[in-house]
Amino acid sequence: MTLLVTGGTGTLGRPTVSALRAAGHAPRILSRRAGEAHVVADLQSGAGLAAALDGVGTVLHLATNRRSDARATQNLVNAARSAGVQHLVYLSIVGVDAVPLGYYRSKLACEQLIAASGVPHTILRATQFHDFVAGAFRAQRRLPRVITLDVPFQPIDTGAVAARLVELVAGAPVGGRVDDLGGPEVLPMRALAQQWLEARGADPESARRRVVEWRAPGKLVGTYRAGLHTTGQPGPGIRFADWAATAR
Repeated sequence: MTLLVTGGTGTLGRPTVSALRAAGHAPRILSRRAGEAHVVADLQSGAGLAAALDGVGTVLHLATNRRSDARATQNLVNAARSAGVQHLVYLSIVGVDAVPLGYYRSKLACEQLIAASGVPHTILRATQFHDFVAGAFRAQRRLPRVITLDVPFQPIDTGAVAARLVELVAGAPVGGRVDDLGGPEVLPMRALAQQWLEARGADPESARRRVVEWRAPGKLVGTYRAGLHTTGQPGPGIRFADWAATAR
């Protein structure tokens, strides 16, 4: 099979490309810049997509752009349909149909475009990556307190997502969504912040004192508080605390 990966140089793309190669695949990486195993094209304009998809049987769509995901995905499915692509695997986010966030609505629109495209496809929704959750804490590193929301998260390691994507790429298209994928634990954001501080060298008592939980108002936070961005069951991969212990 000839495999093309969009977003192959991103946070998830890098471990996914490595996992694909370890499984015996030789993926092409769609990029706007030349490089090793790269094919040059632009998802936003569609330039170069026809050539990039020439002879491709499977596309793994990981590229994301908060402002123009739908346009890029529409260009990709148009080119994939013309090229006769036999399987399009798309990574989305758990809760895109429930959380009233602009980025989530964009991801849901991409799911809908793919479902209506006529291209055989498989859609996987995953919860937030460990690094995404840690980013909220890194951004407050110079503050005397770490402010968290009174909401849970189910962060997942990118390696676990990559492993699942390799399985899906090797399988037949399901014509819709497979089971959502989440991390091994659902924990309050406050607990995750304490784990992050402890991994950075703070003792547990100090970490507890430094974290301040805020009960924010509004429908958006309410959907997070209800756990609509989690799967409701434990998933694979390493725990956030173990990941944080080795993260930079």
